[in-house]
Parts: sequence; structure tokens; C-alpha cells
Amino acid sequence: MALSTAKTSHGESLHCSTFASRYVRTALPRFKIPEQSIPKEAAYQIINDELMLDGNPRLNLASFVTTWMEPECDKLIQESINKNYVDMDEYPVTTELQNRCVNMIAHLFNAPIGDDETAVGVGTVGSSEAIMLAGLAFKRKWQNKMKEAGKPNIVTGANVQVCWEKFARYFEVELKEVKLREGYYVMDPEKAAEMVDENTICVAAILGSTLNGEFEDVKMLNDLLTAKNAETGWDTPIHVDAASGGFIAPFIYPELEWDFRLPLVKSINVSGHKYGLVYAGVGWVIWRSKEDLPDELIFHINYLGADQPTFTLNFSKGSSQIIAQYYQLIRLGFEGYKDVMQNCRDNAAVLREGIQSMGYFDVVSKDSGVPLVAFSLRDASRYTVFEVAESLRRFGWIVPAYTMPADAEHVAVMRVVIREDFSRGLAERLIADLGKTMADMDAHAGGKPHKKSAHEIEKEVTTFWRRLVANKKKSSMVC
Repeated sequence: MALSTAKTSHGESLHCSTFASRYVRTALPRFKIPEQSIPKEAAYQIINDELMLDGNPRLNLASFVTTWMEPECDKLIQESINKNYVDMDEYPVTTELQNRCVNMIAHLFNAPIGDDETAVGVGTVGSSEAIMLAGLAFKRKWQNKMKEAGKPNIVTGANVQVCWEKFARYFEVELKEVKLREGYYVMDPEKAAEMVDENTICVAAILGSTLNGEFEDVKMLNDLLTAKNAETGWDTPIHVDAASGGFIAPFIYPELEWDFRLPLVKSINVSGHKYGLVYAGVGWVIWRSKEDLPDELIFHINYLGADQPTFTLNFSKGSSQIIAQYYQLIRLGFEGYKDVMQNCRDNAAVLREGIQSMGYFDVVSKDSGVPLVAFSLRDASRYTVFEVAESLRRFGWIVPAYTMPADAEHVAVMRVVIREDFSRGLAERLIADLGKTMADMDAHAGGKPHKKSAHEIEKEVTTFWRRLVANKKKSSMVC
């Protein structure tokens, strides 16, 4: 039977596959929109083929951002992908879900509100927007109080994320950074308190440094600022950037005081798309009370037939991530989040043990904090962490290498972030591949391979894991 000879308007046979058509032998547009249309199948295939050259998100160990969710949540996201969140009057249930998330997160952070009292907060597209909003609230409160003062400033550690630098530059606020030092890669609370003056709109503490995962001592900072405020008559507040640690500390470090239990903590941001376990595109900012969010920053818009109060930098945005956050909060509950975070911490411990066992590296991250492993080379005379990271990519792993901020720039490290979907099996595979990489690096550098083989390292990690499981069983029996 002969194939159909029907033609499209461009002269292509309808029976032709994409790879038998002219579209795969034509260069893709790079600068100008093309004159002619192409079939949807061809457009999909060509773009999908290019995207194959991207790294595998699950093996991207540089990112804190969630790369896996349950199929049921994926379905909810797809079904709500065409909802514009700003149309609150048209999508009132979606707005209600956002408000529920704000209330749940506020209670998780021990906000001083009643069980049925509405919390003060908003959903954002990430912690960067959340930090901008919190910073603007602090600046406006400072402006209302200090009518004829100098330039406002924020005190942070040099380890802050770049969004703090953006806020300072965009909104004309001086950024006063506490420098780091070798072996101490977070903000020193005592040095931070010393840098505070009458124009300091807030001190920003990081709950989970992106450099080594360490939690800064918010409790000590609160105590030092309380004493300084009493001495000077100032009222310097604290903002906690809990982008990474906000969905970790409440579940596995419940006794740690870092949140609204401390009176000077006035606002907290957290990334729903990190350990809130939602795909990229959602963050949250919570204020201690209504008094901490100046009324003049809230806009009331008559849009599509209803009054809509809004305090965001964006207007239109998707609803999917808000809905996904609510799904995770009710799906997992406190128990589920605690189990996920504990698994992440245990897998980080296995990876830390395996990396230390090789003898090539010094681990610079802490056992507590965000579940990650940051490590530096003991001997960087023959090759660097940047070369190790590049060599490791041949196995598919994406592991970042970077230098520390001022004044610890001479320290170069690699970092592996442990997310929900990073299993013990993947941890063992990464250790084995890193062992092979180091052996190859030694060979190319003309040195002798390390005494321990990959098999010996694997045995040590397995022994450590069994000890960890046994200790967990003992502690559960005690409980």
C-alpha cells in the first residue's frame, strides 16, 4: 500500500516524521522570530533534543531547590498552571490556600498569635522577593522614626546571599558586612553588634549559610542587641533569612531559639522551593505582628471588581506553587517533614564519613544545620577543587566549587547539598565516583594513588551507616 502523498502548505509530506523533514536540517532561530510556522511535533522534538544537553536536575548537587515531587502534586500543578494568582476575586480558593500556608508557617515559627488568629505574611516567588519586602518594611519604619538621619544600613555577614546586595543597591541602603575568617564562615554576633549604629534598620542573621550550611547564632545576637538597645536607646531589630533552614530547624532542632520566640526577631523569610519541598517559584515572608509591616506599604487595588490588598514586587504570577506548598503541608504534616529532614541529615552524615575516609579532604561544614557537606583539599599543590569538580562531571554529577568570601578568599571548597531525593544509594555512588576521580587526578598529576581503595572506602561507609541505624534504634527504644 502506497503512503499518502498529501502535502502541507510548505510542501512537506504528511507521513514524514520530524527527523525526515526539513526542520532538522535548518538552523534554529537565535535572534529573530522565524517567518514561517512549523508543526507542533517538530517544535517539541527540536527543543526537547536541545534540552537533553542540560544537566540532570536530580544530579545537580549545587542546588538547594526541590527537584522531585509526588505525581499527585505534579498533577495539581499541571491542572492549575493557567491560574493567575493575582486574580483573587476569580480564584478565591487559591487565595484562601495561600492564607492557610501563611498561618501554618507563622505558627511553625512561633509567631505570637492565637490559634485562630490570622498571621501577617505573604507568598512570594522566592526568598529574594521576600527579603526585598522585609527590607522595605524595615527601611520605612526607620524613615518614619528618623526624619533627619543619615543613610540607612543593614548589618550582615559576608556570607549572605546576593539578594541582600541587590536590596542594598536597588533601595539605597548601605550594606555593612562582618568579614569571615578561616574556620569561622558565618557572621560573628559580637562583631555584628559592634557595627550597629543609629541608622541600622536591621541586622540580618542567616539560618543556614549557603557556604557550609551552618546556622548563625540568632539567640546570642538577640541578647547582644537587647543589651545595646538598652544602653543606647535604639531599637535595632533582627530579620532572619531562613531561606534554607526555616523548614529544617522546627522539625529536627526544635529547642533551638532562632525565630519569633526571640523578641527582636520582627520578620522571617523562608523558601518554599527549598526544604519546603516545592518546585522553584515560591517563597514566604512572615512578620511578627501588624505593627511590623507599615500600612503605607500595602496597596489596595480595585481590579476585576474587588478590592485587593497587595504587598509584593510582582503582580501576575502562577498559582501552581502556592497550591503545591499547601499540598506538601497537609500531605506530610509535622511527622512527614521531620522524617524527610532526618533522612537528609542521616544521608549527609554518610556522605561526610565517606569523604573524610578518603584522606584527600577536610570537611568544613558542621554536623548540624542544613544537610550539606562542604569540603576542601588537604593538598591543593597538585590540583584544585575546581579541577576535581570538572572531572567529576564525567559521571553526571554537578558539584560546585567556589572560594569563601572576604576575608577567607584563600579557602576553596566543594559542596554537596542533600535534598529529599538524594538517597543513601546515591550517596554511596557519589563516594565511589569521587574516589575514582581522585585516583585519576593523582595519576594525571604524577603522584601515587591514595592508600585506600574505593572498596575500602565503601566498607567504611557501610560500617558507619550500620552504626548510625543501630543508634537510631536505641534512641527510639528509649523514647
